[in-house]
Amino acid sequence: MTQYTPGATQEQLPLFDDIESATQVVNVASVAQRSVFRYPGGKTWFVPYARRWLATQPAKPDLLIEPFAGGGIIGLTAIFENLVERLLLVELDERVASVWQTLLGPYAQWLAEKIVTFELNAGSVERELTSPKQFVHERAFQTILTNRVNRGGILAAGAGRIKDGENGKGLRSRWYPETLARRILDIAALKGRITFVHGDGMDVLRLCREQSRVVFFMDPPYTAGGKNAGRRLYTHHEVDHAALFDIANQLSGDFIFTYDESEEVRGLAQAHGFEINNIVMKNTHHRAQRELVISRKK
Repeated sequence: MTQYTPGATQEQLPLFDDIESATQVVNVASVAQRSVFRYPGGKTWFVPYARRWLATQPAKPDLLIEPFAGGGIIGLTAIFENLVERLLLVELDERVASVWQTLLGPYAQWLAEKIVTFELNAGSVERELTSPKQFVHERAFQTILTNRVNRGGILAAGAGRIKDGENGKGLRSRWYPETLARRILDIAALKGRITFVHGDGMDVLRLCREQSRVVFFMDPPYTAGGKNAGRRLYTHHEVDHAALFDIANQLSGDFIFTYDESEEVRGLAQAHGFEINNIVMKNTHHRAQRELVISRKK
């Protein structure tokens, strides 16, 4: 995989000048998959641009903060490719938090082994997902299983199970036990450089706004489709976007947002004097669509 050298100039390594064409769509299959989640609104498509952004920093950042971590693909890429010294992931959702707590805690090996040895079928899935779990690591397995057998990886209440799935494999179509176990152990091996906070990302942003050697990647729940769409995809889907932009405007460190194409978001970005770029990506149905990438003007 290509490694980028932190400190490269904007002229040497343009962030967005070469990606305006609608025909230039990132092939997500070419991006190393680090996360254990298949997440609604996942940012695998953004990985090449995140590498470029981090490479333009004057020096390797001390810390990358993802205040809306979700699957954490950007932060994981940055830490695995040594583009930042440390990573801080913040997530409010209790189930998603249970996974990160387990990956970075003493039960990572248990989780990897549980996944590899689990006999997945309709009956075992139903028993596992309807059984109350007392311990965090047990809830982590339940969360990963839910993420892998629900349509689109959706964790929110009411999501349906995969039926036919890929190549008619049904529930097994997104269940790759050996691959998931390897990702778990790879993340666990770097836990000395990764911190997880179960809490509100907005609070963490406020606490860290004066730190200059920190960079921020922000991928909040999107606005497209209104509250009903957000409720369908995420348990915690309501974000005060205006307040988030106000906080971003106070950050000493560099930052970058990804957002859906939205007049509300465009208006907020313009009101704060931020740079707005359109990026073409493919959604889960392999249809090209544009998303907004917002950053501080250089």
